[in-house]
Amino acid sequence: MANPQVQTTHGRIEGLREDGLDVFRGIPFAAPPVGALRWHPPQPHDAWEGVRPCHQFGNACIQEPFPLPMKIMEVDGPQSEDCLYLNVWTPGCDDARRPVMVWIHGGGLSLGAASQPLYDGARLASRDAVIVTVNYRLAALGFLHLAELTDGRIPATGNEGFLDQVAALAWVQENIQAFGGDPSNVTIFGESAGSWSVSTLMAMPAAAGLFHRAIAQSGVGNAALPLGHGVDLGQEFLADVGLSGNDVDALLDLPVEQVLAAGMSFTRSIAEMSTGAMGTRYHRAVIDGAVLPGTVLDRVAAGSAANVDLMAGTTRDELGAPLPPNADFSAARGVASGNAYNLDVTGMFDDYRAARMNRLARIGDVDIAGAISTDAVMRIPCIRLLEAQRTHRDVFHYVVTWSTPAGDGAAGANHGIELGLVFGTHELDATYAAAFGSGPAARALSSATMDAWVAFARTGNPSTDTLGNWPTYGSSRETMMIGEQTGVFEGPYEAERRAWEAVGNEVLQRPPFERRFGG
Repeated sequence: MANPQVQTTHGRIEGLREDGLDVFRGIPFAAPPVGALRWHPPQPHDAWEGVRPCHQFGNACIQEPFPLPMKIMEVDGPQSEDCLYLNVWTPGCDDARRPVMVWIHGGGLSLGAASQPLYDGARLASRDAVIVTVNYRLAALGFLHLAELTDGRIPATGNEGFLDQVAALAWVQENIQAFGGDPSNVTIFGESAGSWSVSTLMAMPAAAGLFHRAIAQSGVGNAALPLGHGVDLGQEFLADVGLSGNDVDALLDLPVEQVLAAGMSFTRSIAEMSTGAMGTRYHRAVIDGAVLPGTVLDRVAAGSAANVDLMAGTTRDELGAPLPPNADFSAARGVASGNAYNLDVTGMFDDYRAARMNRLARIGDVDIAGAISTDAVMRIPCIRLLEAQRTHRDVFHYVVTWSTPAGDGAAGANHGIELGLVFGTHELDATYAAAFGSGPAARALSSATMDAWVAFARTGNPSTDTLGNWPTYGSSRETMMIGEQTGVFEGPYEAERRAWEAVGNEVLQRPPFERRFGG
């Protein structure tokens, strides 16, 4: 059988036929953001003549290496500033108009790539969907605010990585029908920083109308940076490279390795956290007034994505406290407070301890610090996002309780545990199986999870025969628990949620660090 070919807006491309799917890797969706285009919004790609082979993944966006020894997080293959490529898996390049699912990878806006084996789209696409995975500029190349410091000569708002995602969604609107997809039924989904991206896109005017459903997995862009904070990070970057905002040509000519090493980054923040320090100063969305006009939760509540169906959730044990098991109460409280927007969490410890005793969960100080951190960073912002959107549209909530086998299960349902289930890649090799689980139970849960994700993309409702009826998240806080015991529960972990009722969104939306420049 001949390889599939598709005419796109930029030119004709050729993919490969693999296991009953048409697969296209390394499709450029915007011009390479190099040279004079560094730190600029994405620009249209030049057209090409002839047929462009799209058999291999394009360059991953250049990044610092992950600071911890985790094979699953490694990004193989070439890396470059020339990295604006996407990939498509489809059952056929026909006129079937299948639901389209666009994946945005995580990694703190500093790590990862659409080409990682974890995000292989084949198993989801085999459920009669079109799967797209996208790259976007990372770290200082995608999220550094320089417009103020250069008087606009470098127009970087600090949101260029999100604008890359918008450009990819615009490409999908223009081209996906030729791949058998339905441009009027596009779902964006992402995990961790990919989920920050999903919620931020819901708040961005430039993304309006480019997608119709959203799945936010373990992350909300609630702690976007006020403009002054974005300027501070830009000033810190300039100080580290020894240049001023007037040195535009020199900035554009900086070796990319020097760009990545300057200022603060998520990667170095993770390294700090591994030593017990609170590493929280790194790039996030910037509320610049134009690309992102306001905070994510406020914008969504006001109707910025009023026509978008939303499914959002977290894992049960997102964040373990970086403390030894025998750490004293003072140390545990300090970690929890640092993650909880520097609130005094002494009373929360009592609330959480009582709630966990009632359900026979572990009640050590380190366990409670991890639970408070999980809720502060992940679960409570997720619930607030659902509450903001449900006044406009049906919303669905989940909590993943499936535990990792790693460490004899000590990490529980850790951050990212659902990824192997959502993509069906939990058993790619022994390393993946050790992280996500294997065997009949894992396979059945992964299959049911994929069914639900595709069902939501197809209809806006994740109910399926395999996972079961999934009601909307309403006044009873109906939640699908996905794990060893899967089913719908009303108000899971409700006592812990109530401990946060007095904490307003204005607290959840402030960045977890103080300004270092300008007062």
